[in-house]
Amino acid sequence: MNKQAKIWLEAIRLRTLPVSLSGVLMAIGITVWQNHFKWIPAILCIIFAIMAQVVSNLANEYYDYLRGSDKKGRVGPRRGVTEGDIKPKTLRNVTYITLAAACLVGCGLIPYGGWQMIPVGVAIAIFALAYSAGPYPLSYHGLGELTVFIFYGLVPVIFSYYVIAGRIDALAVLGGITIGFMGVNVLLVNNYRDMEDDIEAGKRTAVVIFGRRLSAAAYLFNGFMAIAMLSPLWLLIYLERTLSLWVYIIPALYLVMHTITWFKLNHRAGAALNPLLGETARNMLIFTTLMLIAFII
Repeated sequence: MNKQAKIWLEAIRLRTLPVSLSGVLMAIGITVWQNHFKWIPAILCIIFAIMAQVVSNLANEYYDYLRGSDKKGRVGPRRGVTEGDIKPKTLRNVTYITLAAACLVGCGLIPYGGWQMIPVGVAIAIFALAYSAGPYPLSYHGLGELTVFIFYGLVPVIFSYYVIAGRIDALAVLGGITIGFMGVNVLLVNNYRDMEDDIEAGKRTAVVIFGRRLSAAAYLFNGFMAIAMLSPLWLLIYLERTLSLWVYIIPALYLVMHTITWFKLNHRAGAALNPLLGETARNMLIFTTLMLIAFII
């Protein structure tokens, strides 16, 4: 891989993209199980969700640079624009071009979800930027975790399910809550690592507000709550015998992986925490992928 490609992969934060993908996979799995699955809207949802997260990640890097929040030699992954590898104007232009492209993909969902998808798409676009930009950037005021819970959990699962199945279902709502809890943990790891830098930059994340000890406890709690929220699904599967009971191995496997990652979180510091960001997202993707496979077979 050449240097420039690596720089841009770091900018889009490739290791975090399973967060947006997992929500759509959860929705797809439920529609497959319920015999409502449609290929075209499912593929469009995947593309849109990933592009929306790329926009948010690029905007975060650009606007953090403008605010001086990221510094050279930071503990976290290298920031291309801060290190001088990417020109600020180039990063800004790529961010908004990607946003425009995501909006075009989103328009392809209108025939499946109706014109009411327009305000949903507008809200996603606004919050993708408002996380780091604007007069009241959400990530600077302790609202990052709530934003992730809504726009990487509830929104992708519920509305992906809606455009594929043509209706809202309680299981999609529960699935959205599950993915929301898992997604928040990715942000928690990021902010757990960056706490000192964020304090210096005046960035009041939840970790800065509550401290590392409570944040680590919240990380563990979120993983178990994510699985607990799907209790009606586990019960329904058991009662209807529509899936093999081996499907219960999947949440157990996730909780084992989750607990191992939490243990590492408690025993590492500084740059040693960097792999846990991708590991948390990986745990999330493994869970949703295995659930999708179980629903298919």
